[in-house]
Amino acid sequence: MGLLDGKMGLVFGVANDRSYAAHIASSLTEHGATCGYAHLPGDKNERRTRKAVEKFDSGDLWLHPCDAGSDDELDAIFEAYARQFKRLDFVIHSIAFADREWLRPGAFTDTPRESFLSAIDISAYTIAAMAKRARPQMADSGGGSILGMSYYGSEKVVPGYNVMGVAKACLECTTRYLAAELGEQNIRVNTISGGPLRTLASSAVGGIDKMLEGTPKHAPLRRNIEGNEVGGTAVYLVSDLSSGVTGENIYVDCGVNIIGAAVDD
Repeated sequence: MGLLDGKMGLVFGVANDRSYAAHIASSLTEHGATCGYAHLPGDKNERRTRKAVEKFDSGDLWLHPCDAGSDDELDAIFEAYARQFKRLDFVIHSIAFADREWLRPGAFTDTPRESFLSAIDISAYTIAAMAKRARPQMADSGGGSILGMSYYGSEKVVPGYNVMGVAKACLECTTRYLAAELGEQNIRVNTISGGPLRTLASSAVGGIDKMLEGTPKHAPLRRNIEGNEVGGTAVYLVSDLSSGVTGENIYVDCGVNIIGAAVDD
């Protein structure tokens, strides 16, 4: 038996097979979960997500378009999910966005209002928007787990991470407030703070190369994180093994967050 046998949920953020969402979904399905997958609108995005998912999910794939910046599209995907699946046990929020023009060292002060707010909207507000729509379905299922993805740049200055760090700090705080309100329905809300990983999203961050080079120098485990290690932590947070864990930010970064030194030295 798998840890997640019988559990069903929605995964947002599988852009390709290297994304954290793909590693998480792979681990969830390996342990018995059934996943539905959101993808950005458009045939190209659907094909890209399907190609990534087919590498680890051999079931009847359910994919649905969703621009998380649209309330109408969030309504549509949760309504479509409810018609297809009998329960909602988890939602994986592994999406973020910031204009790459402002994700480079020295550019934070000049970040325009529109770019600043859009980063917070897509990277942080959307987990609250998803939680609102997941709440009734999860309550009917006896509870559930909502999981977001963060990074150490939410707490400390990481050159080039800039407004994304602000957005991730907002994400973590939003998670705590959601956890406080949704606990009565046995809905747990947590974040994983994963170490730097070379993905399509991280390529937009101007300092990603220094992050990847610096982490092995400072991390207690002397290496960068592997995507499946974040996937394993997601399995724990979705499973009943973590039934008493909510409102937490779990570091999966080879321990670099405990070291008092710049990760880009």
